[in-house]
Amino acid sequence: MGTGKRGLITAAVAVVCAVTVLAAPGTAFAAPAPTPSPTPPPVASVTRTAPATNAELEAVRQRLEELYHDAAVATDAYNAAEEKAEQQSAEIVSLAKKIVAGRERLAELKRRAGAAAAAQYRTGGLPPEAQLALSDDPAAFLDGAGRILQGERAAKAMLGEMTRTQADLVQYAKDASAQWKRLEANRKAKAAARQKIKKRIAEAEELQKRLQKEEKERLARLERQAAQRAQTAWLGSGALSGNTAGASEQGARAVRFATAQQGKPYVWGAEGPGSYDCSGLTSQAWASAGRVIPRTSQAQWDQLTRVDVEDMRPGDLIIYFPDASHVAMYIGDGQMVHAPRPGRTVTVAGAGSMPILGVVRPDA
Repeated sequence: MGTGKRGLITAAVAVVCAVTVLAAPGTAFAAPAPTPSPTPPPVASVTRTAPATNAELEAVRQRLEELYHDAAVATDAYNAAEEKAEQQSAEIVSLAKKIVAGRERLAELKRRAGAAAAAQYRTGGLPPEAQLALSDDPAAFLDGAGRILQGERAAKAMLGEMTRTQADLVQYAKDASAQWKRLEANRKAKAAARQKIKKRIAEAEELQKRLQKEEKERLARLERQAAQRAQTAWLGSGALSGNTAGASEQGARAVRFATAQQGKPYVWGAEGPGSYDCSGLTSQAWASAGRVIPRTSQAQWDQLTRVDVEDMRPGDLIIYFPDASHVAMYIGDGQMVHAPRPGRTVTVAGAGSMPILGVVRPDA
């Protein structure tokens, strides 16, 4: 999280503590506990005298895919909670400013009401109507009648504004309190997601530590072979037959940005410039092209315009897996650029090397 976001949330915390005294104390709020993911049976250790068989390494590869997929899902949840927390903090600050302005306005109205009361006291306590009745000057009577009518209208308007201002202050305080509760809920969601990410990555790292050097090399070959099989099958399906679509101007800029990040490490929750997660890379690439898109892969899938795979063009985003937990940018010729997973760097790979859910176009 950048320093700007931290500053905004810190300001929101300080402001809410000051302004929510206007609202009645509410019921304590707790974020719903995240549904625990079923824990698959452990993969047998392959650290032994005899090298692991291909079947054992394939089981390791599949388990690693599961662990990193769980980490990717949790990363999306973390990023979504982070984005919501930023929005809620900004709303809290906005409400706090409204409360301050409302208090100042209410104080001014009370001052004017007090001044009117003081003026009446100086005239002996007689209301304007009584003073008018005692006047024997016809011109003064008519002039006074007009002034009384204007005064009554002004007083009624001032009382109405005071009532509305007081009601607004109460509502602002209630809104700030509600936003505060939602902010706290998102903080808990972020903490839960963070713990899940760390746990899954730690499990994956521990699993890989058990492998001997030669086994790690064979595992890497198995991973490349699996990706190549998927890519070959995808291209062989005719998904890109006749596709010659070129990038839009913005799409070309986004592609240039994304491909220029090659070699930078994957870090969950990162949005650059030194590291990225998958949706951090795609969102920043399109931001560099002048278009703001949602932060997470799931939000990108939900909110951006969908296009058929056979119609995709460079700059479009390819969403992977049934839960939209991974995203990459299509760069043409059946290739994509993405931030793959922890321990890897931003790289170019076959666009069909993972199960494609669909394609979205940020500049449709």
